[in-house]
Formats: sequence, C-alpha cells, structure tokens
Amino acid sequence: MINHRFKKQITRTILLVSGYWFLVINCFAAPISSEELIQNAREYDGKTVVYKGEVIGDIMVRGGFIWVNVNDGVNAIGIWSKKDLAKDIIYTGGYKSRGDIVEIKGIFHRACLEHGGDLDIHIEELSKIDSGMVIREKVDIVKRNGAFVLLGILSLAMILSQLKLKKIRRQDEIHR
Repeated sequence: MINHRFKKQITRTILLVSGYWFLVINCFAAPISSEELIQNAREYDGKTVVYKGEVIGDIMVRGGFIWVNVNDGVNAIGIWSKKDLAKDIIYTGGYKSRGDIVEIKGIFHRACLEHGGDLDIHIEELSKIDSGMVIREKVDIVKRNGAFVLLGILSLAMILSQLKLKKIRRQDEIHR
C-alpha cells in the first residue's frame, strides 16, 4: 500500500517536472533571420525580435550608447544599445579576427526615425553565445614556393634580355 502510493507520487513528480521543462523550453524565442526581417520589415516594425549573429566592424560609441553591426551569415543589421549591455563584446569580426557571437532581443525598426531612417534593432537584452578570436593567417607553402620560382624565372628573363640588348648594341656599333 505504501509502495503503491510512493510509485504514484514519483510518477506525478516526474510528469510535473517534465511538463515544466517542456513549457520552459518552448518559451524561449527562436532567433529570426536577417532575410526574414528585411523581407517582412513592415510586419516586424516596432515588435520585439530575437536576432543572433557575429559582431562585425567597429563598435561606435555615441555617449552612453553604442552602434554595432551583427551579421547572421547573410546580412548585417545595425544594433543600437546602451553601452553597459554590450560590455562583454570583446572581438569584432574583420580580416584579422572572428567576432563574438551574440543573441540580442530588442525592438525592430524598419526605418528608425532616431537614426536617419536606417533599419535597426534597439537592444533590450544581449547575451554572448560564443567568444570570437584573433585569426592567424598561415602562409600557403606551395604558393610561396611557386612565387619564388616565378621570381627566379622573371629575374633570369630580365638578365637574358639585358644581355641580348647589349649584344645588339655592340653589333650596331661595329656596323657603323
């Protein structure tokens, strides 16, 4: 009898906990793509969106705010944020580095009056998903060696052409 009640209680607890986790997992909004935002800008204008991507370019400080671009692999969207929300951003993507990956939640503006009619997102929350890093470029040995071979061939061709030019000048002097 106690054993049966105990089993029932465990079953209820398991169902309750799994139901709770199911609700929690489904409450998080999935990030929206830049293509979706751009193509359906009117629909999302003034609404809260979640957007995820790599921080690229420079972080432009404007008083207590920053302006930065976030690229989801297809397009970059301008992000306007309070300076303190973006304090965790260390790397910005460019030629020599991969930028931090961030997920932002904010208000989407298809033509922001505050920023000259630009399409942007004003951040309410920012979370850093992955850290960026400095990219060290490796020299391709095959290309390097090929360049040296071509340099040698070019040098040899120049020397031979100069020798031939000297020979022609001598022959012209002799025939005069």
